[in-house]
Amino acid sequence: MFNRKFHIWLEKYFYQPEFFELIISALLLPFSAIYYCIVWIKFKLAKPIKFDIPVISVGNLVLGGSGKTPLTKALFNEFSHKYKTFIILRGYKRESKDMQIVALNGDIKCDIATSGDEAMEYATNLQNANVIVSNDRKIAINEAIKLGAKLVILDDGFGKADIYKLNILLKPAINPRLNFTIPSGVYRYPKSFYNLADIILSSSDINRQTTIINPCHKMVLMTAIANPSRLEFIFNKCVGREFFADHHKFSKFECENILKKYNADSLLVTQKDYVKIKDFGLSVSILDLKTTILPNLANKIEIFIKNYKNSDTIHQKFKKEKYAKKQ
Repeated sequence: MFNRKFHIWLEKYFYQPEFFELIISALLLPFSAIYYCIVWIKFKLAKPIKFDIPVISVGNLVLGGSGKTPLTKALFNEFSHKYKTFIILRGYKRESKDMQIVALNGDIKCDIATSGDEAMEYATNLQNANVIVSNDRKIAINEAIKLGAKLVILDDGFGKADIYKLNILLKPAINPRLNFTIPSGVYRYPKSFYNLADIILSSSDINRQTTIINPCHKMVLMTAIANPSRLEFIFNKCVGREFFADHHKFSKFECENILKKYNADSLLVTQKDYVKIKDFGLSVSILDLKTTILPNLANKIEIFIKNYKNSDTIHQKFKKEKYAKKQ
């Protein structure tokens, strides 16, 4: 219970701070300054390695979700029929260590404890999925190349400044009130680092469509995602809401108690949460978020892939276009 309340307070602290939160933020500014310097030095000293195949990174600058997973799915669906595509991610809060192949040509190679929830979401939701989790993304990229990869998508790869890649940054749907780096603000990379992106996307740049699979009359929303306020559009369709810390591992007993508490017909969950409870045998409704990328974005990425050997020039072209938009 304390854990849930603390994470709800954190969201308020980062996005809707009041007087008390602003005082805490001000007191933590010296630590934010130190953190800022460390991150800046890391990026400044990094010497990016260029692999034999193109690498695309989907990332953001803030803590928590900005829609990286749906966009990564959309990119895989767009390009995997042309190029053998691998999704590589850290596999946050997985119980395994080192590199793990989660899915190969649609064949799931491990359980969710080994993969982590986000990797298993990719493995179960994408046709002919190729998914690898690894703390060292360079090792994973080399393994993907051995397995025949022609394109790699890094989920949350912006911070890997030592990898040469096309950097796509997503802006959050809700703008933070404070523009400081953590712990005084929600930025894990300075806001000025948007200038390092090749492509910057906001919610208006992506087509998103949400449907409910197996809708019921009395659904209770149960979710363990970052910034659950992103699901506010669905609140009025639910008899109740239960928020947990990001990547929370649900138990069957916990889920049954939530159903009883609200006398609900089903649990309404995201795809990310569903992969953790699908074997519990409970009545479940699923928020299915489908993202499609607009032709302009698809064309830019296609240009990068086809001209990868001369991609330095492509990077410069994208940055000139981005600068021209600001003028």
